[in-house]
Amino acid sequence: MAKGKSKQGSGKGKKPAKRKAAKAKKPVVRKPAAKKKVAAPKPVPRPAPRRSVKNRASVTRMPSPRPAPHKAQQLSANIYERDLGKTPANYAALTPLQFIERSAAVYPDSIALIHGARRQSWAETYARCRQLASALEKVGIGVGDTVAIMAPNIPEMYEAHFGVPMTGGVLNSLNTRLDAAMIAFILDHSETKVLLVDREFHKVMTEALAIAKVQPLVVDIDDPLCEDRAQIGDTTYEEFLATGDDDYAWDYPADEWNAISLNYTSGTTGNPKGVVYSHRGGALSAYGNATQWAMGLHPVYLWTLPMFHCNGWCFPWTLALVAGTSVCLRRANAKTIYDALAAHNVTHMCGAPIIMQFIIGATADERQPLSRKVEFMTAAAPPPAAVLEALEKENFRVTHVYGLTEVYGPATICSWHEEWDAKPSHERAQLKARQGVRYAAEDGVTVMDPTTMKEVPRDGATMGEVMFRGNLTMKGYLKNAKATREAFEHGWFHSGDLGVLHEDGYIELRDRSKDIIISGGENISTIEVEGVIIEHPAVANVAVVAKPDEKWGETPCAFVVLKPGSAATADDIIAHCRANLASYKCPRYVVFRDLPMTSTGKVQKFVLREWAKQV
Repeated sequence: MAKGKSKQGSGKGKKPAKRKAAKAKKPVVRKPAAKKKVAAPKPVPRPAPRRSVKNRASVTRMPSPRPAPHKAQQLSANIYERDLGKTPANYAALTPLQFIERSAAVYPDSIALIHGARRQSWAETYARCRQLASALEKVGIGVGDTVAIMAPNIPEMYEAHFGVPMTGGVLNSLNTRLDAAMIAFILDHSETKVLLVDREFHKVMTEALAIAKVQPLVVDIDDPLCEDRAQIGDTTYEEFLATGDDDYAWDYPADEWNAISLNYTSGTTGNPKGVVYSHRGGALSAYGNATQWAMGLHPVYLWTLPMFHCNGWCFPWTLALVAGTSVCLRRANAKTIYDALAAHNVTHMCGAPIIMQFIIGATADERQPLSRKVEFMTAAAPPPAAVLEALEKENFRVTHVYGLTEVYGPATICSWHEEWDAKPSHERAQLKARQGVRYAAEDGVTVMDPTTMKEVPRDGATMGEVMFRGNLTMKGYLKNAKATREAFEHGWFHSGDLGVLHEDGYIELRDRSKDIIISGGENISTIEVEGVIIEHPAVANVAVVAKPDEKWGETPCAFVVLKPGSAATADDIIAHCRANLASYKCPRYVVFRDLPMTSTGKVQKFVLREWAKQV
């Protein structure tokens, strides 16, 4: 690292040298005529469970409590605490920034980024990140300032994950499917000072800036692979980068608990909540991804998961840790995925179930033979046996993980046992359907009765709420102390997901608390019903929601997408369910239509619930 003064602290213990003087130039940050303080939005309380889940367990034990803190007098009497404090020689704050510095020093010529014809080494990427940090500092960005970015999976998005926190600033990666009103809310709520925006999104961003109270400096990302040439910014990304120094002297954060990024929840029940990540959590999540997935050095990673989603599950930082190569994709479809897999010898990728459908549904012209096995990490709905078999035939190995925005993306993994490989395919699918066990860096993940806060029996049947605690749990919700307190009640993060515990300690999701169907007093897991319907040979995708019913209170309603060239009727689907489910769990209504999806490939069930009311 270049020597120099740091804004964040002196965690590395180097004597700061005077930094290069900034060019005498008027800062280009635009300021409003009269500074307006953005009022914090009304707190959005965490919704209480819609109704209680039946058959709560009378539980055998409480999860292990944390040890009580030592008293000061005990510490002073402890010989191992005398004259053995933290110093620059023996302590540095945990931060993902140390990963890119090391990879650039150890593997300077290894390829860090591929985007179309563009190839960028780790040395070049590190220099550009420092240059971005320097440019941001020159326009006033420092500790605690928010820099927002709206871009697809391109190198500039990757660089922002390092360049912004090098200044002490906080990166807010915006969901590219948000509408103007929601973008404006987020820009105001986060008090954004600089906005980096890919030209593809110029229209919605222009509308958002017209609504927003803040007036950030706008920087256009001019990606050659973007067909849209409209410009809304004060400068382009490359012009902005040129104002910075590529030997910028960044330093570790003064405190590893400092914020590194801000990610907003979906906000389906009101304004979204801003989830704050720390440098410590980001670093430990990266360590977790690398070790739990056994990535090794120099993996080649294909970006189909959006980098804006939980900071790409923290994989930008993970890939810097293991000196991997990022293969960027502006858009993911069967052709672009197979072209990238074959051209770059990809080893790893993450993706939602929709990406799996792209792969197994590819035409003969789109599909290409793969020379090596590709590790595929997925979350959300567990892949059914038929999908797993199809992916295995195409040379993919699937790993199932689970998490939420509030736990840095994946925080549990279905850790695989070699002896399971010998099991029949349907049994392997059942095992892989489980969300698994905690990442090593997380202190605890379990299923508890939220009323008694006791762990449910390990019987694979008794439902409770999935809860987390530890190093991979968010700092809290920005400007929303009430929601933070509610989420962390009793010392655990309450996920709102319902699940069961198996005998071996693996968790398995049953539903979101708001998605569970209660029909005639009986709980129906939509995940269970969906798992049966997806096994029908004509079905490509399915989502099940509750439809109000005068007699039963609620009844299942299935929305089904058929495979191209396949045919099935509602009676066919219902008959298939009756052959595989208890009668009360079978849907009484089946609707054939496309499903509303989020940008991360999740079904928008709140939309389907409204549609079901009209069926």
